[in-house]
Amino acid sequence: MLRNGLEPWHLIVVLAVIVLLFGSKKLPEAARGLGKSLRILKAETRALHEDTPPDTPAEAAQAAPDTAAPAAIPPPRTETAPTGHTTPSTSHPSVP
Repeated sequence: MLRNGLEPWHLIVVLAVIVLLFGSKKLPEAARGLGKSLRILKAETRALHEDTPPDTPAEAAQAAPDTAAPAAIPPPRTETAPTGHTTPSTSHPSVP
């Protein structure tokens, strides 16, 4: 029953359905959009491969000489109001 998964007439039927659904004017735009997306994906994967860390520790020391970790940002100070609720401290008085 299923000797070959896709025969030539299957492809013709699929293409005819796509043309009927999207119209002949939308197909070139869709193909251009797909092409741009694939080019962006290819460029990003290439950049990802270039940014991979070196394999040996000697290469790692050469690649990143003396990089310090960024300082942690402390959480904002809070003051306890007489009601027991905490409010963030501000340098200006609050508007009633």
